[in-house]
Amino acid sequence: MSGADGFGSHSGSEASEIPPLMRPPVPPERTQTSEPLRFPTATAAAAERDDQTASETLQQPAPQAAPPAEVVLGPTGRPTPDFPDPRPVTLPRHARVISMCNQKGGVGKTTTTINLGASLAEFGRKVLLVDFDPQGSLSVGLGLNPHQMDLTIYNLLMQRDVTLEDVVVPSGVDGMDLLPSNIDLSAAEVQLVHEVAREQTLQRVLAPAIEQYDVILIDCQPSLGLLTVNALTASDGVIVPLECEYFALRGVALLKTTIDKVQERLNPRLQVDGVLGTMFDGRTLHSREVMQRLVEAWGDTVFHTVIRRTIKFSDSTVAGEPITTYASASGGAESYRQLAKEVLVRCLDV
Repeated sequence: MSGADGFGSHSGSEASEIPPLMRPPVPPERTQTSEPLRFPTATAAAAERDDQTASETLQQPAPQAAPPAEVVLGPTGRPTPDFPDPRPVTLPRHARVISMCNQKGGVGKTTTTINLGASLAEFGRKVLLVDFDPQGSLSVGLGLNPHQMDLTIYNLLMQRDVTLEDVVVPSGVDGMDLLPSNIDLSAAEVQLVHEVAREQTLQRVLAPAIEQYDVILIDCQPSLGLLTVNALTASDGVIVPLECEYFALRGVALLKTTIDKVQERLNPRLQVDGVLGTMFDGRTLHSREVMQRLVEAWGDTVFHTVIRRTIKFSDSTVAGEPITTYASASGGAESYRQLAKEVLVRCLDV
């Protein structure tokens, strides 16, 4: 039976039965989760430290070279070289004759002759010291009494029958002999005036000693007379001891003129082996100025070794022995040993 509204008897669905208009549920999007934190292992940490250290090393500046060592100047105002130990003695012997010469007295000629000779003897050289000063200071400095000598160098010069072996005496130092002198030598200067070839007299009497010794040191008198000219004529070289005082400096020019004349007229082989500063006191401006003037005038001829003032020199003279045995460890003894090395390097071991 149709309904009252004339739509027939078909009955439609209830409104409540119609499903609501809804979008189908969409599954939620999966969020991308972050990876878990990784903690460094011991190996990784070590590698990282190595990389960091390498990076820091590359960034560090290169190490700078060490600054050069400061040059130490000696008392002469020049760097002091290191002299080697003397080499062994070679045979046959052939002595070099060296005169200690300065016309001014009291500059250290005798002291240098004694102590340089003793130092050379310590190094194995056979040394002959010749006292060629009528005052006989060299003989007294080695403990001899000048009034008790039967034969001296005066007899060797003036008497033909006297030989070198008759006059030479031991000095008390191993390897070092002495040709003594006393006041009698002052008469030789007068008597030699009338001799033929009077300037070569000392050279003639020393000739037998040339093949018996390594070094012959002649202690000259403080003058430029005939005895000094004899010593220069007989010598191969000259060492000029010079006190570091103004008056001593003034006379060096005159000595150089005398040496040049002997070299030109009597002994062409003669040369200046060195100038030695003695009685040096580095605490005083005067000594330093004199040494500076000396180096300016003579250049490398001045020895690097300098002999300083010390009371030990006077004490050793009173004792009649070299300072190298009287006070072996003193500064004066070491200075003369240093001088001996320098003399050997400069003019003996060549």
